[in-house]
Amino acid sequence: MMVKKINKSLHITQIKSGIGHNKKAKRTLIALGLRKMNQTVVHSDTPIIRGMVKKINFLLKVEESS
Repeated sequence: MMVKKINKSLHITQIKSGIGHNKKAKRTLIALGLRKMNQTVVHSDTPIIRGMVKKINFLLKVEESS
């Protein structure tokens, strides 16, 4: 029997600027696909994305959806 996983997604919005923060934070924003203020991207809920969000959570707003 195969169990079907429901793919959850994360809506990630940049709420603060990367200016004045270290290079690692800026590069993480770019890796997530965020380039402008108030821009929202959608990523699948994976441990990799969760880790990136956790590192720069002070710059982001995250909403979960199914």
